[in-house]
Amino acid sequence: MNKGIFAFLVLLCSLLPAQQKPVRIAFLSDVHFQDLYGSFSDTSFKGIINPGTGKPTILRTMDSQLRSTRIFNENYFAFLKALDDIAAKGIKIVAMPGDFSDDGQAYNLRGLHRILDQYHQKYGIRFYLTTGNHDPVGPFYQEAGKDDFLGQDGHPLGIYSHENKEKKRPQVITRDIAASGYLEILDELKDFGFYPGKEDLFWSTPFDQASPDSYSYAEALKKADCSHRMYEVEPGFAVPDLSYVAEPVQGIWMIAIDGNTYIPKDLSTSPGDPANYNGAAIGYNHVLTHKNHLVTWVRKLTAEAEKYGKTVIAFTHYPMTDFNDGATPELKKLLGPGKWQLERVPDDRVAKAFAEAGLQVHFAGHMHINDTGILKTGNHMLVNIQVPSLAAYLPAYKVLTVQSRDKMEVQTEVLNEVPRFNELFPLYEKEYQALQDHTASPQRWNREILKSRSYHDFMLFHLKELVRLRMIPGDWPKDFIRRAEILDGKDLLLMAENGKPSGKKGIDPDSYKTWNFKDLILDLYKFQSADELAGKDIPGERLKQYCTLEKLYRKTRSADPFVKQLASVFRILALLSGSDPAGHFEIDLKAGKTRRL
Repeated sequence: MNKGIFAFLVLLCSLLPAQQKPVRIAFLSDVHFQDLYGSFSDTSFKGIINPGTGKPTILRTMDSQLRSTRIFNENYFAFLKALDDIAAKGIKIVAMPGDFSDDGQAYNLRGLHRILDQYHQKYGIRFYLTTGNHDPVGPFYQEAGKDDFLGQDGHPLGIYSHENKEKKRPQVITRDIAASGYLEILDELKDFGFYPGKEDLFWSTPFDQASPDSYSYAEALKKADCSHRMYEVEPGFAVPDLSYVAEPVQGIWMIAIDGNTYIPKDLSTSPGDPANYNGAAIGYNHVLTHKNHLVTWVRKLTAEAEKYGKTVIAFTHYPMTDFNDGATPELKKLLGPGKWQLERVPDDRVAKAFAEAGLQVHFAGHMHINDTGILKTGNHMLVNIQVPSLAAYLPAYKVLTVQSRDKMEVQTEVLNEVPRFNELFPLYEKEYQALQDHTASPQRWNREILKSRSYHDFMLFHLKELVRLRMIPGDWPKDFIRRAEILDGKDLLLMAENGKPSGKKGIDPDSYKTWNFKDLILDLYKFQSADELAGKDIPGERLKQYCTLEKLYRKTRSADPFVKQLASVFRILALLSGSDPAGHFEIDLKAGKTRRL
């Protein structure tokens, strides 16, 4: 063959997309792993004995997890089920967009390491992690503890890294409950993406100039050390940034963005004081103001990906787009600022900055919801895919299938059945019995949750209790709830029709009496959490009635402020339930659109 023709063919092949067959990647976010059957290295305490299994167990109380946006205990079993499911599908790449631990305690990190290593050894699964605001809770190691572990007598037990004299309840003291910083997390979990793997075809950080043309595993290993991955969040305040890009298989670049931005509270205090940093829960808004080097880095990577024919998939803990499906202004108007976690909604500038930097597909967590957000600016489109948590309703993970550089498929895999999910119920029975004599009935958690027959039912019950015990008291105007909670569907219909049945064809007022306002609020949170997948957990007839009511309230001319508030509720419901595809869908980057499958 002519040498010139041969050289041309070699060049042509190098420019073509590298992957020849579909690549599947699973995304597991907000696992919040807590090692129920772990151990502490410096104390004889092994947990409390479960009368159902005879095993010592380290768990948090049911009371605490029903007031939290996540459960603390049963997600242990859900994590194992998800990994078994992924292994059965033959998926070899798993990305975990943050909050892989529950506050980065040493015993939880060790337990997570052990499980990830087991699945790597047995099934060849390679894990790529990025950090969330729970791992670490701050940039540096700090004393910590929890006062809501369950004690043998059914009462709460405190476990702290140092003696807490302010707490009167029984205590266990162990260094393994302290909140790890970046150094400790990197040391324990460096084999799972944070350092280059020998199988990776390319690996780099925002702080080195590595090129695919001259990539060296040995050199990448040197650059992975934390000392080479520091930046100044404020002058004189250097903190780590564990962002990296890895090429696990030919043609796929996975960008793991460390979106944690820990900003010092007092610039006159020592940079090494762990208590002097604000939390990172706000997310990307602080990235734009204090960590803009990440936007520059992403722009560099996407340009190189275009040059080398790579497909770029990014994942971070924090969402890049508004996750309320356009309902944020209405939520602010109805509930007021600081409610519904609205402070976590990213500014529109975030998605615009990353889209213009060339990013097109981004997976995120943090909010424990199922959602898809799309931003278009000029010729750019960014698709932000919210990965649900295994520790909240609706428990699920995502599978991305990369068909080509332009065509991708996203499938939401819901965990309805989880083996052993009820293994801790005998311990909760003991807790409930201990609570009976000390807690007023309205504040006590509902024992009916222990009758759950599936993990799906358990997580739906968790949402119901969370709404009752935390969301309604914390987010909603008290006067509005006081007036609305006594209404049923028929009452709401009559108010939309100015107090008189309109007699419109197809509307039977009495059929609306089968549900009440509390059902409506719970369904609102179902849609916030599960998006279109919530429809399976709401009666079809009620969904039709919601649509009718939304239209009626949209047309109402009532001057009554209360009626206007009800109209706002139905407007929010309509927006949350009628958004971009979030269950099973296709992304067509060339056409700039998504399509339900």
